[in-house]
Amino acid sequence: MQKTAPISMRPRFNRCRYAIRPVLLASIVAGLAFLWPYVADQVSAEPGPDEAERRYTDARHALARTIENHVRETSAYLGKSALNPLVIEAIRQVPRHEFVPEWLRSRAYEDRPLPIGHDQTISQPYIVAIMTDLLALQPGCKVLDIGTGSGYQAAILAEICTTVYTIEIVEALGLEARARLERLGYGNVTVRIGDGFHGWPEQQPFDAIIVAAVAAELPPPLVEQLKPGGRMIIPLHSGVRGQQLVLVEKHSDETITSKEILPVRFVPLTGDHDKY
Repeated sequence: MQKTAPISMRPRFNRCRYAIRPVLLASIVAGLAFLWPYVADQVSAEPGPDEAERRYTDARHALARTIENHVRETSAYLGKSALNPLVIEAIRQVPRHEFVPEWLRSRAYEDRPLPIGHDQTISQPYIVAIMTDLLALQPGCKVLDIGTGSGYQAAILAEICTTVYTIEIVEALGLEARARLERLGYGNVTVRIGDGFHGWPEQQPFDAIIVAAVAAELPPPLVEQLKPGGRMIIPLHSGVRGQQLVLVEKHSDETITSKEILPVRFVPLTGDHDKY
């Protein structure tokens, strides 16, 4: 009796396998084409130093244009439709990405506040710009900055003024800001760790004072340390209207006038103010 060889399925599987290869190849090609933009983004996310600097420069210029547009939109509050060119140029020059945590550098040139640790923030660039502009700074000025934070506002001031004194109550932030400003070459900025409410009596009077924290009322020591003819910009609590950015002017006869500019939102001015 002739034995029948067992039936093998291998040829059939082989035929199927070879028949499906072009389909698999086409799928792989299509998948790579779909993923390529994401791969390219990852490759371009780590540019060389020159390319990274060019991108940051472009981003600063774009930020300056955004601020200029925002100023025009809020001209009814500000009483002007354009800022001092010195302020806009400072925005173009100061590398904001150096003043935010590394993981937020990709968002450094968005016109918005960003966290910097210790429950503090770096202010919105538009607010930094208008506060600086409202001080009416002139080259050669001496200014006091209350609430150093990461040091960005002090750097903006340093682009315009000869001397900047800045005070930060959170020691870790102040030490980091001091090192950062020194590294970036801002030798005309002096950082002190302390309570900004009391100002810096040894260095008074100041041509201008800027406060980046909201207070219940004007701090008397700061008013005293302001030079006649000088200006102070400070957020103050204003009852049902919430926080208001207030421009304070000290006239030649040492009388004080103030004007609310626009609603804002700042962290509180902390420290020991009991005697006031």
